[in-house]
Order: sequence, then C-alpha cells, then structure tokens
Amino acid sequence: MDTKLIIFLIIAYFMGSLPTGVIIGKRFKGIDIREYGSKNTGATNAYRVLGKKFGIIVLLADALKGWLPVFLASVGGFGVSNWKITGWHLILVGLTTILGHTLSVFLKFKGGKGVATSLGVFLFLAPNIVIILIAVFGVIAYTTKYVSLASVSAAGLFPILVLFMPIRESLGRWNMFAFALIIGLFVIFKHRSNIQRLVKGNENKFGEKK
Repeated sequence: MDTKLIIFLIIAYFMGSLPTGVIIGKRFKGIDIREYGSKNTGATNAYRVLGKKFGIIVLLADALKGWLPVFLASVGGFGVSNWKITGWHLILVGLTTILGHTLSVFLKFKGGKGVATSLGVFLFLAPNIVIILIAVFGVIAYTTKYVSLASVSAAGLFPILVLFMPIRESLGRWNMFAFALIIGLFVIFKHRSNIQRLVKGNENKFGEKK
C-alpha cells in the first residue's frame, strides 16, 4: 500500500475518532453525555442533553471531521493524479474516517452512529446527492419529530441516488454505490434499537426531554 495513503488513513481514523460530543460536554457543561439521554455521543443526544447551541456545534464538528480528511487527501495528491485507483483512495479515506467516529480509539472503540460524519464525507464526495438527502432528512424530521426515522430513511435512499444521480467520474459509480451501500446499511444497523422503539411506538421525539 502506498505510504502516502497509509498516512492519510491514519490521519482520517484519528480525526474521525475525536469524540466531539464528549469533549464539548465535559469542557462547557462539566458532564459526560454518555451518561445522559440516549447515552450516544452524537449530535442528537448532545442537543437533548447540552442544549440547542452545543447540539448544533457538535453536529457541525462531527460533519467537519468527516469532510476535512477527504479534502486533505484530495489536495494532498489523490483526485488529481492519473492513478486508476484514485477514487478508491478518497473512498477509503472517507470510510476510515466514519469508522473512526463509530469505533473511536478514545472511547474504547465505541462511538456515535456515523450520520453527521458521513454527511461531512459525502458532502465532499457527492455534494449534489447530499443536498437531496438533507432535504429528505429535514422533511421527515420536521413532520414526524423522529430524527432516527429521518436518519434511517436518508441512509436507505443514499445508495439508490448514487445509481442515478451525476457523480464525480474519477470516483467510479459502482465504487461509490458500494461505499454508499456499506455506509447506509451500517447507519441503519447502528439505529437498530431506535427502529425497534419506532415499531413499538415509544421512540423519543426530537425536542423532548428524556
């Protein structure tokens, strides 16, 4: 494996592993959000436990740590060379970043559900598709008040859109489809407890205190 790629993968994993929700909760509120609400480290639980302002900050931070490693890999050489596996380089960096968020070395290989960090990764790789997914997410979250339902719906729609929407040619449509399918299924899997509560009718609605 190319040395440059290994370096970017290491950077991607550790950037993805940064537990922004935990850090912000402890720094500004003196609490560990893993002990409150859904006990998840992501933006939704941060919003519920830390409040609107810090919830938005965690969301933006998680998205940024998804976007930045792929961007750095791109300007570092991947995406502008004539290598046939250029698309795989960027996809692999993105995948490693998301895995870092969900399996953080700083949290004993636990972490969030990967929605916001995936958003950041794909905002760089396929911004046109992300805009549609954000719209779908927003409509479902606003009308139902279930963030989990909106997340699962967007995750399921993502690989379908990759098949039909324009994407960056260097990435390769089937490469991106495989990536989108893996991440989509992974996000849905991470929401399995939420899905069970949705079916039972006792899932928490957005804005409700737990």
